[in-house]
Amino acid sequence: MQITKEILMHINGKNIYGNLKIPEKAEGLVIFAHGSGSGRFSPRNMRVSGILNKNGLGTLLFDLLTAEEEKIDNYSGEYRFNIELLADRLIGVTDWLIKEPPIKSLKLGYFGASTGAAAALTAAAERPNIIHAVVSRGGRPDLAMESLHRVKAPTLLIVGGEDFEVIELNRTAYENITAKKKLEIIPGATHLFEEPGA
Repeated sequence: MQITKEILMHINGKNIYGNLKIPEKAEGLVIFAHGSGSGRFSPRNMRVSGILNKNGLGTLLFDLLTAEEEKIDNYSGEYRFNIELLADRLIGVTDWLIKEPPIKSLKLGYFGASTGAAAALTAAAERPNIIHAVVSRGGRPDLAMESLHRVKAPTLLIVGGEDFEVIELNRTAYENITAKKKLEIIPGATHLFEEPGA
């Protein structure tokens, strides 16, 4: 049975909204962790989510920050680099999901962008028996350096070929990941992968 719905999760006293889509006969679910200034309605993440759905994977796009936190962050930048908060939120969402009947039989993975990638890697280190794969797109895995050696899930780091500073940060982080790993540099792409074909 296919599932497409908006969900409300109560995570550590906060209301977290997400968009859940599980195609028929799905074998896994990818949980998205967006970067700063983004959210569950990010066109890039929605496009990736649609491709995953067409290939038999469920997806959850959710807002890492509450609406109130987002307002504060837009003004002060207080939360966008708080990897501990973002990872705790992602862990809370993961723990909530694995109790849900249509989800508990699915293998879970993370797809993180920018600071969301650091949160995903940190959360994966805390849930090694639950998270089966991590993908970082234009991510900042360097912000999760203390957790990288504890990540057990196969990890793919994807970086734009024109995103020079982030390439170097990913190379440094890559050396600290002990799990199966790959660093993929996409020629001609910038940090947000906005170019046609990226």
